[in-house]
Amino acid sequence: MDRHIPMHALPEEIQKMSPEEKVCKFCGVSYLILHEFKAMEEKVKAMEKEMKFYQGSVEREKKLQEKLQFLSQDFEQYKIDNESKTERLGRKGAACHILTVPRDRLTGLMLKMFYARENKEHMSRSPPKD
Repeated sequence: MDRHIPMHALPEEIQKMSPEEKVCKFCGVSYLILHEFKAMEEKVKAMEKEMKFYQGSVEREKKLQEKLQFLSQDFEQYKIDNESKTERLGRKGAACHILTVPRDRLTGLMLKMFYARENKEHMSRSPPKD
């Protein structure tokens, strides 16, 4: 705790006073340190208030640590699941690509056949050129 150090020296007349004059006749506390006692009382009140705030923080921290550990384990499990699913999707994607190439060729052939048929029908319907 910080000790209060006065900025100015006591006036000479106070320094020359007898000890009986500087002391409270009721409680015996020196008037010169009464102010320090009051300041310490205020500090004690503030510290008690702060202690109430921190009361139970150890239990809260323990619960949060347990929750963090649980969430970390979940995260690791999700990461493993994600990697395996990504790998499976990669294999399926490769298989889809293999199937896509013939499908594209088939579509191209079907279009060529359609246009050839259209062209043939168009030619058969057109009047003969003289």
